[in-house]
Amino acid sequence: MKHILKIVALLAAISAVWVGLLEAAVVPRSYTWLLPIYLVVLLGCYGLLMVGVGLMVFPTCPEEAVLLQ
Repeated sequence: MKHILKIVALLAAISAVWVGLLEAAVVPRSYTWLLPIYLVVLLGCYGLLMVGVGLMVFPTCPEEAVLLQ
């Protein structure tokens, strides 16, 4: 459940930044339609990073491996 809350908080923060950029007109209007695409790509990269970190810190359990054989 914590992971879902982390993702929702990340999406809310990015959405707030996106709306802020639209309101402040920092990004030209011709590029604003690209921001949601960047958001999806960023979320995919975040997911891959979390999977990679999870695989790197996955504990090895030699005792359980012997029991499974």
